[in-house]
Amino acid sequence: MSRYRGPRLRIVRRLGDLPGLTRKTPRRAYPPGQHGQVRRKRSEYAIRLEEKQKLRYNYGISEKQLLRYVRKARRATGSTGQALLELLEMRLDNTIFRLGMAGTIPGARQLVTHGHVTVNGRVVNIPSYQCRPGDAIGVKDTERSRRLVQQNLEFPGLANLPSHLQFDKNTLTGQVNGVIEREWVALQINELLVVEFYSRKA
Repeated sequence: MSRYRGPRLRIVRRLGDLPGLTRKTPRRAYPPGQHGQVRRKRSEYAIRLEEKQKLRYNYGISEKQLLRYVRKARRATGSTGQALLELLEMRLDNTIFRLGMAGTIPGARQLVTHGHVTVNGRVVNIPSYQCRPGDAIGVKDTERSRRLVQQNLEFPGLANLPSHLQFDKNTLTGQVNGVIEREWVALQINELLVVEFYSRKA
């Protein structure tokens, strides 16, 4: 199952800030559960597993999908970790979120699956669609679709628009001008640990 439907703040308390998953902040600063306040030394495996889980929950993907992305990143030139983050950040649901058209990635995913989003003038309802430089992201030309996006724009998830994206609030259209740069990735993560976690599997 690719979508997590459980309590989101529980995940945030366990893994740290996940800007794509929720805009809420937990009141308690320690992990959930009976032993949440007990400090214990984490193994190297546990640290790598935690970094991997951050990617999964933040971008709303399944274990199978993430493994597929890791294998694809391995085939790309340059750093595997950088390529992995680029693949995840250039997903359509994440691009919608980064444009401010939705407050969270699950919210952006819902916009896409319900057919409110267009890419190059055509409705695309696949959240995992890989955006490419030159793609024009728009809103379906219906009153309901435009109203939904305008409501979301009043409370965007992240304040700053990444350098590879452009957005016109008047026409509700966005433009992908390039591939995201590492410093614009909002999630605090060590992608190399994720690659190491999958080094024996992928």
